[in-house]
Amino acid sequence: MNERVYDERRLRDFRAGRARGFSRRELLALTAAAGAGALLPGSPAAAASPIVKPLPADLFRALGTNAETKWSALKDQGYYVPVDRFFVRNHTVTPAIDAATWSLEISGSGTRTAHFGLDDLKRLPSVTAPVAIECAGNGRSYYTSQQGQTVSGTAWTLGAIGVGRWTGVRLSTVLRRAGISRDAVDVQPVGLDPNFVSGGVDLGPVRRPFPVGKAFDDVILAYELNGEPLPPDHGFPVRVVVPHWIGISSIKWVGRIEVSAEPLFSPWNTQFYRLFGPDFPAEGEPFDRQSIKSAFELDSGTTFPAGVRTRLTGRSWSADGPIREVKVSTDGGTTWRRARPYGATPGGVWQRWEYDWTPAAGEHVLLARATDVCGNTQPDVARFNTLGYLFDAAVRVPVTAVG
Repeated sequence: MNERVYDERRLRDFRAGRARGFSRRELLALTAAAGAGALLPGSPAAAASPIVKPLPADLFRALGTNAETKWSALKDQGYYVPVDRFFVRNHTVTPAIDAATWSLEISGSGTRTAHFGLDDLKRLPSVTAPVAIECAGNGRSYYTSQQGQTVSGTAWTLGAIGVGRWTGVRLSTVLRRAGISRDAVDVQPVGLDPNFVSGGVDLGPVRRPFPVGKAFDDVILAYELNGEPLPPDHGFPVRVVVPHWIGISSIKWVGRIEVSAEPLFSPWNTQFYRLFGPDFPAEGEPFDRQSIKSAFELDSGTTFPAGVRTRLTGRSWSADGPIREVKVSTDGGTTWRRARPYGATPGGVWQRWEYDWTPAAGEHVLLARATDVCGNTQPDVARFNTLGYLFDAAVRVPVTAVG
């Protein structure tokens, strides 16, 4: 593409998410012009206290504006992740929002303009659903530590996921009340957290569009998590919850939803949250859904008593459906045996499992590999992409038995 100078109006249109007939190549150029090229997904923003809730070291790995749940903290915690252990993914900082004055604006070329307060939403028919929120970069660090590949972004292990019981109102209900047009094609929630600044350029609020069809399928405007009002770090007073899709779709602290009669774009679906690398087109490959994963409920490097029967536990999940089976290896992948599933699985979001093992003295490498009902199985090697998304390979967990 020849060099092109984009005027301020076009840049404003881009930051606001308006397509204006841009080609895909132009969108990438506009993203670079807006300063997004200097940004790594998950890069910490300068802030004194980016996260409100306590982050004790036995529950979390602190990662700048983010906090990763330690898997050892989920052992014996039940199906839903308690709020005090739920991971945090912030692009900037957790904002302080007054629920009494908060309002949600529905506007754009595909709808009439309408406003809803928190009480307005609570007067509408409510729905409660078990849903996983999972960062697209969950497992990113294993591209480097396990596959020897260099990727950009926050070095999550497997703790950038939380399954919660979300209560709110269906987005479709709100859109119908607002008066959505038959011409509407895209919906774009916009967060109220501080604007994301990269390289000295303001990229505007965090936002990412999805099709109207998805909005009318299963998306929720949630105001409760696990039976309590949303905590500040998780979107108070209202957040979007988009089942099965990557976490960036579930915008926190939502203040506006743009409904458009033309496709919408933002840095979060043109430059970020696309697959780049040797196996993908130059403009990147779009994606929306998460992948299949498994995790042991223990820390890497855990020590066990040798010769003593030990019960290993873990969880497996897939965006494509419930888990059909999980196999465990305690010898680095040489042999595999089936783990026992246990516990209720509301919504089939993930499956808890256990495996009894009597380790000999020495070093061991544990692996867990899941298969879902659609036949997806975790591979030995994840498909490389430069931003480190969708790591789905079985993760090697070194442990030691002594005695």
